[in-house]
Amino acid sequence: METFKALVVRKSEAGQTVAVEQWTDADLMDGDVTVRVSHSTVNYKDGLALTGKAPVVRRWPMVPGIDAAGIVETSSNPAFKPGDAVILNGWGTGETHLGAYAGKTRVKGDWLVPMPAGLDAAQSMAIGTAGYTAMLAVLALERQGLKPADGPVVVTGAAGGVGSVAIALLAAAGWHVIASTGRSGEADYLQALGAAEIIDRAELSGPAKPLARERWIAGIDSVGSHTLANLLAMTRYGGTIAACGLAQGMDLPSSVAPFILRGVTLAGIDSVMCPMPRRIEAWGRLARDLDKAKLARLTSTISFGQLPETAAAILAGTVRGRVVVTID
Repeated sequence: METFKALVVRKSEAGQTVAVEQWTDADLMDGDVTVRVSHSTVNYKDGLALTGKAPVVRRWPMVPGIDAAGIVETSSNPAFKPGDAVILNGWGTGETHLGAYAGKTRVKGDWLVPMPAGLDAAQSMAIGTAGYTAMLAVLALERQGLKPADGPVVVTGAAGGVGSVAIALLAAAGWHVIASTGRSGEADYLQALGAAEIIDRAELSGPAKPLARERWIAGIDSVGSHTLANLLAMTRYGGTIAACGLAQGMDLPSSVAPFILRGVTLAGIDSVMCPMPRRIEAWGRLARDLDKAKLARLTSTISFGQLPETAAAILAGTVRGRVVVTID
């Protein structure tokens, strides 16, 4: 029987171990579509799973990796046939269902997005869950009726994956983008993506007042905690902040003041269980709206064997933009 490599996380009384193993189709979980994985990526959640820094993995042993791109090998799902190019994001892969850091994965066809015209496997993983989440956040701002003429937009965690793609998307749409980062050396990079202003994250990371000077009409936040509280306190009347991350913490030390005195909206962004129609909309918009030259600028590529060290680096905040992993 054909074997393929899999990066497997196991847990024992001695702790967590990570090793490359040789698996077969018999090791895969149930599903109606088997995908031969060609590319994946490294998200913050993947870093947590590989290092064991947080209880992301809830089934043992586990193949981490929440994103995959590849070709359908076998399918009993009428929506897919062998040879179809597909994208997989979320749905518990890498957490409760064997994930993308392997030569193959077997999943429900209802979890798969057909590869949009204009993207290939490597580009789709350069986008990955981080970029797809950024697009979901942009769509949330649009659903609130906000547009560039209404005022500036702030993006936190600007040099990270979500932030980098969000800046590129918003700048292309005509927004005046304020990028918040703790990495002053990334100014040229952020400006090349389209940031019009750069502020130090220290301006937003301390305790927030109930209300502060109005600075922006919209925002995309991947940080949470005090940073999100400050964003809300500084949002203009009728503005919206889309929240999609918790790098600073899960708490929200804020008050009701921005909501009841300025009519501010806090829009939560979930990429894991997002309904399929919205997924397809987001991926279609990414294929159409994201500048491929900027995508290439914000992307680096690693081999399968570099996954553990890259996982540690992304948690340390030293990874810029997006990382593509070549599986084959």
